Amino acid sequence: MAAEMRSDDDRLAGQAPQHRKSWRIVVAILIIAGLGLVAFGANRLSRSASGGSGRPSPAVNVAKATLADIPVSVSALGTVQPVVTATVRTQLAGTLFKLFFEEGQMVSRGQVLAQIDPRPYQLALAQAQANMTRDEAQLAAARVDLSRYETLLRQDSIASQQVDTQRATVRQLSGTLAADRAAIGTARLNLDYTSVKAPTTGRIGIRQVDIGNYLTPADTNGIVVVTQVDPIDVAFSLPQAQLSTIGHVAGSGAGLPVEARDQNDASRLATGRFLTFDNQVDTTTGTVKAKARFDNKGNALFPNQFVNVSMLVNTLRGVVTVPVGAVRHGAPGDFVFVLQPDRTVKLAVVRTGPAAGNTVAILAGLAAGATVVTEGADGLEDGATVRLAGDHGKQSGAKHGRRSAHGKHGE
Repeated sequence: MAAEMRSDDDRLAGQAPQHRKSWRIVVAILIIAGLGLVAFGANRLSRSASGGSGRPSPAVNVAKATLADIPVSVSALGTVQPVVTATVRTQLAGTLFKLFFEEGQMVSRGQVLAQIDPRPYQLALAQAQANMTRDEAQLAAARVDLSRYETLLRQDSIASQQVDTQRATVRQLSGTLAADRAAIGTARLNLDYTSVKAPTTGRIGIRQVDIGNYLTPADTNGIVVVTQVDPIDVAFSLPQAQLSTIGHVAGSGAGLPVEARDQNDASRLATGRFLTFDNQVDTTTGTVKAKARFDNKGNALFPNQFVNVSMLVNTLRGVVTVPVGAVRHGAPGDFVFVLQPDRTVKLAVVRTGPAAGNTVAILAGLAAGATVVTEGADGLEDGATVRLAGDHGKQSGAKHGRRSAHGKHGE
């Protein structure tokens, strides 16, 4: 019996530490739960103090949809091409005597640019003139003899055969004299060719020869290159789908104004007129080559320069326009957020048209006078509440007024 009692005491003594450990766990859980309740209550209080709402409404900027005229234009990358590019070559062989131009200067058509040694051609002209003088004398003598023979034939003093022979001699010498005149013309032309002249008005390039070089018409590089720079053309390519519209407008006589802008599209270099299309479409790209002509008195366009070409095709009159930043793109397509009187936004699907600067045309889905969100639309949804940029100051002023009123009431 005593042994059983001792065993019960030992069992109770072993269970006591276990009960104390369980009690501590329960106490710890209760403490953690209490701290959570306190934090939750504090959060509710802070949210109530801030106005009872959780996340504040997003701030947005808005603008009115207005009616305006929007130009419809096509853009392309173009290359400046001179109307005329001429390589100046000598038309006969000879030694280069003189140069009468400076590299880069403007020259006029017919202006002498270089001089080939003229002395051999001067001598050739003199020889041709001497031959003509000799043959003229022979022809004159033959005509006098023919006249005598014809007189003697009428007197039946000579045979008619001698007269016929003399007539043939006169005709032969007349032909020789005609050949002499042609030889003189050729000699004069060759002498004129010794003065190499500009074939067109334009700008001189870098010379390819030096004084003293022996030149021939077969020289590949020639003497110098002259390019006509005013007027000047710009070649570019357009999609074949625009052929009918552009061709109709250009063919009506209205003309199509064209702008040439620099590579950065930052400044306008020149304005001109559409000139023509090529006569066939490039099947590899589906485009057709086109050309516009520009006045270039200020030399703003330089041959082989790359420029951005913008051609006005049409003008949309009185269409609804909004800032470009107001148009969003998503699953519904193009859309805008329209501000409602209760400071909510409504998603409106629109059909956009051409853009001009920071403005885009809305062809359908929006009426003039509607207020659209231009900034702060990221994350907005249909029906979301927003606040305008000016609302914050008004709300702050209202809160400050309420605080002042409370302060006076407390005093």
